[in-house]
Amino acid sequence: MDPRQPGEIQATGTLPISGEGTLPQPSASAGRTRPDWIGEARANLTVAGKYLAYEESGRRVVVPVSREWTRIGRSLAADVRFDDATVSRRHALIVSQADGVKVLDDRSLNGVYVNGRRVEWSLLTDGDEILVGRHSIWFLDTTAVAPPQPTASVAAE
Repeated sequence: MDPRQPGEIQATGTLPISGEGTLPQPSASAGRTRPDWIGEARANLTVAGKYLAYEESGRRVVVPVSREWTRIGRSLAADVRFDDATVSRRHALIVSQADGVKVLDDRSLNGVYVNGRRVEWSLLTDGDEILVGRHSIWFLDTTAVAPPQPTASVAAE
């Protein structure tokens, strides 16, 4: 290869389709199980609501979806930030509206996957796994779970 001529990657900006340095593509039938810590995180939530839970650098993070737009990406402006080359600067948006919570692909290079399926957008339900780059984010909706009803004690007469 002539060093004065740019290589295919340099000239087109494309990434290799397979081999070293590529991301594994999740299969829709992967059937990943939810990590145990997600159940613990859910049990420790004291306020009913919608949350995103993920691991970063060995830390387990749970953030509320409290605004209409939650940005996910590598940018410093992102609400959920991953400093990782597999995540685009503006990778995804979590949109909370009256008809539910959706995830939108924000023109990312590696795509957004929900439960192993690549999506442009998807309505989220409790327990959904969102894959952004090589990071899993779990959507938790505790508003759908009814609080335990206190038992009424009836005094015998």
